[in-house]
Amino acid sequence: MKARHAREARTFVDIPNVGPRIARDFVTLGLRTPVDLIGKDPLVLYRSLCEKTHSRHDPCVLDTFMAAVDFMNGAAARQWWCYTAERKRQYPKV
Repeated sequence: MKARHAREARTFVDIPNVGPRIARDFVTLGLRTPVDLIGKDPLVLYRSLCEKTHSRHDPCVLDTFMAAVDFMNGAAARQWWCYTAERKRQYPKV
């Protein structure tokens, strides 16, 4: 069951929208627990992941990072695709 509030998230997969693949991406980035996402810049995380894996990841990964960081910063859970328009506005070149 997914966390309803950031304080309930004990592992990355407890965060809404985060499954095993995204959880592994967070670990690849050196993050250890959900609280490590607090205050992070999703774009920086996304670019770091692309650099570390030598691969350009689908922009929906950035949408998911935005959703996870937003949730851990205290926002209500929203589906990752709710961030697509915001991502396109904020980061049109991704």
